[in-house]
Amino acid sequence: MADARSKADTLAWLRRISGDLATATINRLEETLPWYAEMPPARRSSVGLVAQAGITSFIQWYEDPSSTPRIAADIFAAAPRELLRSVSLTQTLQLVRVTVEVTEERVAGRGDDVREAILKYSRDVAFAAADVYARAAEARGLWDARLEALVVDSILTGETDEELPSRIAALGWHGHGAVSVLVGTAPAQFDVDQLRRAARKMGVDVLVGVQGLRLVLVIGRADLPGRVEPVPDLTFLEIAARLEPGFGAGHLVLGPTVSALVDASQSARAALAGFAVAGAWRHAPRPVEADDLLPERALAGDPVAKATLVERIYRPLLAHSTDLVATLWSYLDNGRSLEATARELFVHPNTVRYRLKRVSDVIGWDATGPREALILQTALILGSIGNDLTRRRAPATRRG
Repeated sequence: MADARSKADTLAWLRRISGDLATATINRLEETLPWYAEMPPARRSSVGLVAQAGITSFIQWYEDPSSTPRIAADIFAAAPRELLRSVSLTQTLQLVRVTVEVTEERVAGRGDDVREAILKYSRDVAFAAADVYARAAEARGLWDARLEALVVDSILTGETDEELPSRIAALGWHGHGAVSVLVGTAPAQFDVDQLRRAARKMGVDVLVGVQGLRLVLVIGRADLPGRVEPVPDLTFLEIAARLEPGFGAGHLVLGPTVSALVDASQSARAALAGFAVAGAWRHAPRPVEADDLLPERALAGDPVAKATLVERIYRPLLAHSTDLVATLWSYLDNGRSLEATARELFVHPNTVRYRLKRVSDVIGWDATGPREALILQTALILGSIGNDLTRRRAPATRRG
């Protein structure tokens, strides 16, 4: 009976001094925590509400310890959501520690049972704080994942809008300058964190999208915060090769480099078109550049591949010399035989060699290799088709 009266007296006393405890706690926060003093007034007020709610909830809990789950959670409902984003978990635990210290000082001499209750309750509050921040981080992670999927899907479909830059910024994208898109298959056990760590080691940032069995990475060079070790100077193909273990079995296709993330849809279209036809090249490397799959893409009807072959090969050769075009046609039609080509053109084989070298100098492809010969022959066919169509559509000259 005496214990009941003692607890009732303690409760009454705690309720009387709760306002003083809150004021003393705020003063201690200003004296001991620099981050609190630097906060805007509105946020300091919100922190004060949390401290006041903690003291009030302790008094309720001391009266009825079975109310722990509800009361501990209600402490953090006293402040607006913005406070959770501006005050870290570490700072929140510092707030709990200061509040406990002030309360312990004021209740000294009231008995060990009150002090033990404070310590037990502060432990419950600390766990509740950790749970609140963990749930917020989980919600933020799910939101970021949905936003990232939306951005990657916009890049893949090319349906970008004026909100794309702001969405990219919201994701914390650190990339700058050139960008390339890498497309492959998703592994059965996909570890996105490991893939991001591998990217960070190379000084690049990535946007990750998983669409069914397909894994898409948008890769950009980045100035990553907190990085002190030197960043290797790698090409996008070398970066793709180092990221290759993070993909599943099958082909891995790297799109062409574009100047900025907002232009990444161009790289994505080429990478997706290459990924769709990569199986037609029996010995395709892994990773393979989309531009190395131009013949297969053109045969599959990809208009970008057709235009690229004509613009990069046929037209430069035609503009340079019709002899180069004729020599290349003959060389490819004659099974890449120098002698047969020379006989058809009535020139010396060394002349054929010289012209083929000129072809390589003008366009960068070597007709003597089997793979590049396929690329060149496809370009010649497409260019010739285009020329024939142009001639047929041209109006006939009227005779006087």
